[in-house]
Amino acid sequence: MPESLTRAVRWDTVVGALLVVVLLLSFTTVDGFGNALNLSFLIGNTLPIALIALPMTLLVVSGEIDLSVASTAGLSGAVMGALWNQGMAIETIIPVCLLLGVVCGLVNGLLVTRLGLPSLAVTIGTLAAYRGIAQIVLGSDAVTDFPAQYLDFAAGRIGDTFVPYAFLPFLVLLAIAVVALHATPFGRSLFAIGAGEEAARFAGIRVKRQKLILFTMTGLMASLTGVFWALHYASARYDNATGLELSVIAAVLLGGIDFDGGKGTLGGAIAGVFLLGTLQNVMSLVNVSAQSQIVVTGVLLVVSVLGPRVARQTAVARAGRRAAASPPVPSKAPAPTP
Repeated sequence: MPESLTRAVRWDTVVGALLVVVLLLSFTTVDGFGNALNLSFLIGNTLPIALIALPMTLLVVSGEIDLSVASTAGLSGAVMGALWNQGMAIETIIPVCLLLGVVCGLVNGLLVTRLGLPSLAVTIGTLAAYRGIAQIVLGSDAVTDFPAQYLDFAAGRIGDTFVPYAFLPFLVLLAIAVVALHATPFGRSLFAIGAGEEAARFAGIRVKRQKLILFTMTGLMASLTGVFWALHYASARYDNATGLELSVIAAVLLGGIDFDGGKGTLGGAIAGVFLLGTLQNVMSLVNVSAQSQIVVTGVLLVVSVLGPRVARQTAVARAGRRAAASPPVPSKAPAPTP
């Protein structure tokens, strides 16, 4: 196993173990945490972060980032509400919204890959632009009268269990993303691009095409998240999902995905997503204010950047001390010549 992946797995283990500890403490010390209804709320409220985290993980592994995902989700929800007000069928609206997400992702990808602009600057710009368009499309209205069967699917759970209906399609998408990143040439090429773009290009990898695909996938999943958000919370507004990009980035980096690219696993990213979602749920149960929850998310974002780096530096220093302490291996004396 490559050294970079080994380090990522070690950090994944830490995050996974921390998630287990937080869950155990929450079940035993927080009133109401363990009932089926609350666990269903926890999963349902975490799904928007988890959905966008799937393509965002691949994007960050390749050395890029998309900060416009929450605005794309808000634009998707706004268009959904506006078209519903115009009398269009929901079965037609959803594909239109998904196509809109593809267009938003393509715009980001073309600006990055064809014009050579940094993704951070590009997506900060489109973050503002997409949110502004969403406000133009829907204004300050809130659309809430979507078909009951769609609302029930987005917010309901299977029988008396804590498993939401929407969690099952997410598991399918998660399995596809895991295979794509960790078991295909496409995924291996993303790690190569993140580790060194020039080297990847010389190795025959079509870097620009791969990145364009990633930005398009991210836009698609952001628009799907916008549709889910509007149905899950039974409200389509232009400001839906505001600030969601902070939670997504914090969760992905917390899961061990290196911000510089080339390192990480999707399992670690999803562990980070549900760790963040669990902490937010617990804070809500114990009446921590929304502002304080944002502070905690920001702190976790800083920790998620520093943690893997500190762990790597510690491992390197420990290896150096072991190498310095071990006695040198004596070389064999040459055989005497007759």
